[in-house]
Amino acid sequence: MFSKILIANRGEIACRVIRTARRMGVRTVGVYSEADGDARHVRLADEAVCIGGSAACESYLVAERLVDAARRTGAEAVHPGYGFLSENADFAEACAAAGIAFVGPPPGAIRAMGSKAAAKALIEAAGVPLAPGYHGERQDPDYLQDRAEAIGYPVLIKAVAGGGGKGMRLVERSEDFAAALGSCQREALASFKSPDVLIEKYLRRARHIEVQIFADRHGHCVHLFERDCSVQRRHQKVLEEAPAPGMKPAWRAAMGRAAVEAARAVGYVGAGTVEFIASESFLDDGCFYFMEMNTRLQVEHPVTEMITGQDLVEWQLRVACGEPLPLHQDQLGIRGHALESRIYAENPAQDFLPATGCLLHLVPPSESINVRVDTGIEQGDEISPFYDPLIAKLIVWDVDRDAALARMRQALADYRIVGVTTNVEFLSRLVACPAFVNADLDTALIERSRAFLFPERTDPPRSVFYIAAVAGLLEEHAAAAERAVRSGDPWSPWSQHDGWRLNIQSRRTLTYRSGDTRYEVAVAYELDGWRLSLGGESVLARGRVLESGRLAGQLAVELDDRRLVASVIAVTEKQEQKRHVFLDGGNYVIVRDDPLHLVEAGDAHGGGLTAPMPGKVIALLAGVGQHVARGAPLLILEAMKMEHTITAPKDGMVRAFRYAAGEQVADGAELVDFETDG
Repeated sequence: MFSKILIANRGEIACRVIRTARRMGVRTVGVYSEADGDARHVRLADEAVCIGGSAACESYLVAERLVDAARRTGAEAVHPGYGFLSENADFAEACAAAGIAFVGPPPGAIRAMGSKAAAKALIEAAGVPLAPGYHGERQDPDYLQDRAEAIGYPVLIKAVAGGGGKGMRLVERSEDFAAALGSCQREALASFKSPDVLIEKYLRRARHIEVQIFADRHGHCVHLFERDCSVQRRHQKVLEEAPAPGMKPAWRAAMGRAAVEAARAVGYVGAGTVEFIASESFLDDGCFYFMEMNTRLQVEHPVTEMITGQDLVEWQLRVACGEPLPLHQDQLGIRGHALESRIYAENPAQDFLPATGCLLHLVPPSESINVRVDTGIEQGDEISPFYDPLIAKLIVWDVDRDAALARMRQALADYRIVGVTTNVEFLSRLVACPAFVNADLDTALIERSRAFLFPERTDPPRSVFYIAAVAGLLEEHAAAAERAVRSGDPWSPWSQHDGWRLNIQSRRTLTYRSGDTRYEVAVAYELDGWRLSLGGESVLARGRVLESGRLAGQLAVELDDRRLVASVIAVTEKQEQKRHVFLDGGNYVIVRDDPLHLVEAGDAHGGGLTAPMPGKVIALLAGVGQHVARGAPLLILEAMKMEHTITAPKDGMVRAFRYAAGEQVADGAELVDFETDG
């Protein structure tokens, strides 16, 4: 076994590899960019090397610096993780030339599967079924559109060198093809340095099922069963599970054989994933098609580990140093059911727009044999615009799917994140969505369940304001007690903060705001608590901080005869005193109005024509002086390797663009001078 390895990656996967390496007695070398100097993976590694600037193209994508870091630190092997250079054949060859083992497949296998078009030709020759499409070398737009017409709409345009949902566009109509192709090629060039695409028939109500394979240098190859990855947004996975619900043993065996044949066709070694698209009738007829092969460990590998009891990173290290596979096919089996939710800094209500910012408060659910949290981020860390906004992967396991769903619902309800917008509440709705609960799965599940997943905004329940009030009153009481201790006379009645008044009951009003609505909570001090009144309703409230157990640090609040457990996190953002009330799986954000410092609510961003995050302007789509209709595209902003179109908020005229194509913009920067009609 290796004595020291370098991890050519960052964040969650770097921490994941370090965990297994440490258990195996293998020392680790971390690498970091200027933006990651104090990142968790740097703190966990036995040693670390700075490899360049904050942008990935200046650090994590520079093969020479990674190889040099491995050579200088005496690392015997490089684990590439996923993303970045994990599927780069040139990097694998550079490692080999330097006498350093690459924890992954041979360069030839990476090249064979790195091009989706070339991979499909190889796989077709191996007898694995392919979906109808065009996978050729000719790339002129008119010819590609002719191929799309021949295949029949809807079609998917996919980057030949792509992955992770980037460089992919669904086209429903012929008139939309040219714009979608241009956008797809730009994103593919930015993400993978190649604009080449292929075209496939888009299967409606299709399931995305992938098979984990493993091969060694001794001719052995096995599959570790399947994962269902059908639940996606923007063609990127959101929630994965293993095994695939409803999978018949015969279909599992057929898909496993096809995956192993695909691996053998390219002389594969190490961990890989063969991805299939299955038709709506799959559970009845077993009809599936090869999509692509990922020549690396997948983000969702933990669900496979949970149902098989195997550590796939340990398998990778053992195979890379020449050992045979730890188990044969007949020694592998499925136990229970596992689910993985990807916790992202993003806004689902705004088409899953990525978010940036500081994690002011971060408390994940407690880990156990049933709950696992893979993360590269801790409280106080920054979600920067330079990398993927993944906060963590939440993985749960139980004896069957229903029990695993219950575990996931509870674990999501226990997550506490303040400082950036996240998808936690969306995921909570997703695992409670009837279509998902009933395993009615396909890649369009989110779109066809929009009414359930994206409900209309409603006012917070009154209990939220009561809980916020109790939290504030308890905080005031604790602060007064601390001041009393410091005063030298802690028992003085003048040091108490209990609302006592001579011959009169003490009363006050706490004012909160949710949206544009103000809520005034009247507080009357009682001997055994507070009488709280809101909107004609009155309750006797008591509260205390829980000191031990799974709920330690949360509030136990009694409202008359009802007892609630909640968390209240107070932060100041943009001069507003915000209260994040975590209750029953929801995160209710309300504002405490200070009567001495009222902040007017309103649109401070000029009609929404501001940068939603730091990024780069890559195209101006309207002319100065041009009159446009509401919703017309004005410019395209690239952020986190994804394109975001800024549109006209109303009918009006473009007076000026503040930035030219190619220029960087800051979060909240005014992009367009726009004059609305009237």
